[in-house]
Amino acid sequence: MQSYRLQSFGSIEHLQRVEEDIPEPGRNQLLIKVRACSLNYRDLALLYGTGTLSPQAGLIPLSDGSGEVVMAGAAVTRFSVGDRVAGSFFPYWTAGDLTEAAGRAAYGTQSDGWLTQYKVVDEASLVKFPAYLSFAQAATLPCAAVTAWNSLMKSRQLRAGETVLTQGTGGVALFAVQLAKIMGLMVISLTSNAEKARLLTSLGADHIVNYLDHPDWFRQVREITDGEGVQRIVEVGGPATLENSLRACAAGGEIALLGFVAQGAQPIDFFTLFKSGATIRPFSVGSRQDFEQMNRALSFSRLQPVISHVFDFDDALEAWRYFDRRLHTGKVVIAVN
Repeated sequence: MQSYRLQSFGSIEHLQRVEEDIPEPGRNQLLIKVRACSLNYRDLALLYGTGTLSPQAGLIPLSDGSGEVVMAGAAVTRFSVGDRVAGSFFPYWTAGDLTEAAGRAAYGTQSDGWLTQYKVVDEASLVKFPAYLSFAQAATLPCAAVTAWNSLMKSRQLRAGETVLTQGTGGVALFAVQLAKIMGLMVISLTSNAEKARLLTSLGADHIVNYLDHPDWFRQVREITDGEGVQRIVEVGGPATLENSLRACAAGGEIALLGFVAQGAQPIDFFTLFKSGATIRPFSVGSRQDFEQMNRALSFSRLQPVISHVFDFDDALEAWRYFDRRLHTGKVVIAVN
């Protein structure tokens, strides 16, 4: 079989295609014929050393993938040959709170990821994805969709009619818009141009604010909400956007701190933080149980993931370059053939 391994960091040129033996599943494991995988901002952070993790060199990258079961270990009970499955982002986080033990062996940092033609996975680390989705669509779910789901469902599930603010048109933000509309929430979306604004509107965003035209965009958010602010902010920008988010959040609202994709940084003023009355809560994707709960909502709503481009397995390096140039709107997928 063919795999890609990131032999060292700092350049995509270190991602090398290698020939390997097809692995054999253990008693509680499944052999998956990988059909698709997708890129996340995390993968660039690992490549360039700009994230919070300390990855091992030489691993197969990518945390998100889907495929079909082609062989099952003798003790497997949850799946059968032919089942269409996707991997949970944290292979050992089944349910409950994230602990050190549940967060171990993360794909692409501590264990081999999904950029390969065949992969052995513990049955507890997999979910069946909704039947209406393709393999490419299912590969977009484990990180971005589950993160968006939990940003809206936890720590307090939002009520219909409340307001959510999303930032940009990356995978998490677009899933958050779509999921928020399923939940009956009003959505204010930040973006940078008219084309992206039209996409957000087509997905259900109720109000659009161009953050280039309005650097202090909290003022527009306050105006839209009659001075109240929003009850939840899906914060993917990080240091460059948090100051605005604090000023845009309603008293008692929550900022779901998910990422750091925006360029630049602004110091956080203590009194802005103190006066905001907002809760800032970091999130790390979600458990397998969260994934399964979200899939039930997808099956009911038939939500369509937004895919910017699908690359062939042979063109995996070009997929990374495309993603690195920020040319995408939505998810970038690699089809494994």
